Amino acid sequence: MQSKMIRRIFPLAATAMAAMLASGAALAQEVVKIGYTGPLSGGAALYGKNVLSGVQMAVDEINAAGLEVKGKKVKLEVVALDDKYSPAEAAINARRLVQQYKTPAVFVPHSGGIFALQAFNEQEKFLVMAYSSVPRITDAGNKLTIRIPPAYTGYIEPFVKAQMKRFGKNVALAPADHDYAKAWVQAFVPAWEAAGGKVVGNNPMSYTKATDFYSGVSRAMSEKPDVMFVGGPSEPTALVVKQARELGFKGGFIVMDQAKMDEMAKVTNGLAMLEGSIGVMPLVNDTRPAAQSFNAKYRKLHDGRDATTEMSLNYTMVYTLAGAMKLAGTTSDATAIRAKMPDAMKALPKDVNPNEVDSIDAKGGSVADTVVGWVQNGKIAPVRLSELAK
Repeated sequence: MQSKMIRRIFPLAATAMAAMLASGAALAQEVVKIGYTGPLSGGAALYGKNVLSGVQMAVDEINAAGLEVKGKKVKLEVVALDDKYSPAEAAINARRLVQQYKTPAVFVPHSGGIFALQAFNEQEKFLVMAYSSVPRITDAGNKLTIRIPPAYTGYIEPFVKAQMKRFGKNVALAPADHDYAKAWVQAFVPAWEAAGGKVVGNNPMSYTKATDFYSGVSRAMSEKPDVMFVGGPSEPTALVVKQARELGFKGGFIVMDQAKMDEMAKVTNGLAMLEGSIGVMPLVNDTRPAAQSFNAKYRKLHDGRDATTEMSLNYTMVYTLAGAMKLAGTTSDATAIRAKMPDAMKALPKDVNPNEVDSIDAKGGSVADTVVGWVQNGKIAPVRLSELAK
């Protein structure tokens, strides 16, 4: 009787022990939260969601492949908060992400929010993963900031040279009125004038609040410009272009890198209204193998929807962040992780770097010979900035 009871108890004990061991294995996996604050509602919601989807796609892939840091299994989780494109809200969100979720890094896709976070990120010891090409983001010397796209200043001289040669020397400014657009204008105007051009109109508009741009575009066009400088989130930028064409503008557009021409084309019903525009090359039109591979993978995961540049650049930087954690042997020490970011970038496989980012410089900014798009004869022609600058 006693031996029978022992035989019954033993399997139960073994099962309990196995469950405890499995539970222990699960507990051994460290969960690391990756922060995101950006616009998830309002006029810039599509832009913010695009950035977030690139971050999430990389996190899902890294988790599926398995990440180990200093011999310990690590699972990444994204915590995303809506800041409605407001710098003040971005700062509140970042403090919550760091204090409540212990995020070692916070992705933020607008310059106003980035500068707000930089006011305290070194003191609170978290990385600002800055999706904005404003050079001041890294030039200011913040030691815990990574600028994800290359600096926009690299676009200006080639864009000026190309559009002035093709259309003429008079430009009207009709950009958005947020901090990033203001920074672009401050760099663009001296470059246009230094090349022998004239600014004949300047009328910034609130792209994220307005839906009717008739009066603003009319004022910008009143002196009959050859070229118009526009830009902000893709959808309102397309509405500005559409309004200009409907008012009879025949010239070319210089499009700030925040707006994406493939998304704009959905609003303008094709590329006809965008003829003569120069701006960021839509990923779907980028013929480089890694870009096409990334887009195919993204389409498969998102019901046939094409990927965008902000998705792919943030995707690449999540992989770089994870690689830096591995090289640094820590998931929490932001300073140590930041120090290993350049090495992690250099070690990236080509298939997770569709934009061919070459490196991260000493200040924390990414470097690349960017391929841009120029709408010519109804098609988006690819051209490298180094070629345009000649």
